[in-house]
Amino acid sequence: MAIELKVPSAGESITEVVIGDWLIDEGSFVEVDDDVVVIETDKASMELPAPVSGTLTKILVQTGDTVEVGAVIGLMEEGEADSGDGGESDDDEEAAEDDSSDSGDEAAAEEDSAGEDDSGEESGEPRIMPAAQRLLDEHGLKASAVRATGPGGRLLKEDVQRHLDGGEDKADDKKADGKKKEAAKKSPEKKSGEKKPASSPARPAGQASGGSRQEETVRMTTLRKLIAERLVGAQQDAALLTTFNEVDMSAVMNLRRAHQEAFKKRYGIKVGFMSFFVKAVIEGLKEIPGLNAEIRDGNIVYKNYYDIGVAVGGGKGLVVPVIRNTERLSFAEIEQAIADLATRARDNELSPDELQGGTFTISNGGIYGSMLSTPIVNPPQSGILGMHNIVERPVAVDGEVVIRPIMYLALTYDHRVVDGREAVTFLVRVKECLEDPARMLLEV
Repeated sequence: MAIELKVPSAGESITEVVIGDWLIDEGSFVEVDDDVVVIETDKASMELPAPVSGTLTKILVQTGDTVEVGAVIGLMEEGEADSGDGGESDDDEEAAEDDSSDSGDEAAAEEDSAGEDDSGEESGEPRIMPAAQRLLDEHGLKASAVRATGPGGRLLKEDVQRHLDGGEDKADDKKADGKKKEAAKKSPEKKSGEKKPASSPARPAGQASGGSRQEETVRMTTLRKLIAERLVGAQQDAALLTTFNEVDMSAVMNLRRAHQEAFKKRYGIKVGFMSFFVKAVIEGLKEIPGLNAEIRDGNIVYKNYYDIGVAVGGGKGLVVPVIRNTERLSFAEIEQAIADLATRARDNELSPDELQGGTFTISNGGIYGSMLSTPIVNPPQSGILGMHNIVERPVAVDGEVVIRPIMYLALTYDHRVVDGREAVTFLVRVKECLEDPARMLLEV
């Protein structure tokens, strides 16, 4: 009986998904709970495991197709992998042993023939491993363009990666250079009376000489396409505006330095900057609730809880996992939650539910060295705070020029919900809380 592979629920607000790469081919055997296909949404990607041990008999939906949740995308047949013995009985095996002496040469010949077919020498095509096939598809390469070095002529993922890195091209270039040098040594010198060829025409101004002008086309991943569509839609649908401020990080840095060892010893994790920013943002949102709201069906919905999204770099792009009810969490609980989400984001292990429902977002471009940027609001939210790198800069304090660690902050907000005065007030409130962290404890 055929077993249907159905698209599972990917979150309460998600009704459609995009089929990613099939991890096994039709006719291949797969163990129960092994991943069969990648399913992608506008928030994350997940793998669909095999419900039973059996063979994938039919792929009904191809990579890149959009289907609804619950749709059947493939068929499986339950059962053990075919061992190739044809279900022979003991008597058959004994008979086969008796006949083996008479047909030994024929069997050996068949084995040699099979070995040639497996290695791909006779057919001219290497046997491609699944991981290598996926890498070939991602970069639009043909297997014949890559030299196979695996056992039996198999084409491995390492072979494709080596080809992409230019390892084979470099080796060919070295051989070509060697041949040119030998040819130059063997070529006779021109006689003094021999006429020199006319000089080549002058190169037009601005045209560079030499250098590679190769191009590489890489298929855009489904998740990347969905992220792009979502961000473009945010800029088209919302009235986005960005305001800036700077914050002196001396107080936060001194506080971290003074209590880092004790904090790490007690909680098993270092105290970072993000927990301070989350707490400061909560204070700002309490004062300016419009930044914690969204437009829904022509109404502004104000939320009395604070689910803060933290933008992190995932395995397949930027993702924004959400920390729920941050107003109830301590500094240690926030740091532990961020560390866990960041680790699972890099390993593509976040569930869709963890990537939706945020009320406000914090993006830290400073870890990559960004001095200043204008982040894009994550709809349907009304605001996003961008953090940047901390740089020692000269500032005036009490009539004197001193050097302080300064970070630039950028708040992008939806002007349909929040006015400029409110946005600036929010950013000033965040600045005050970071420059004097005691304010967050006293709520003043």
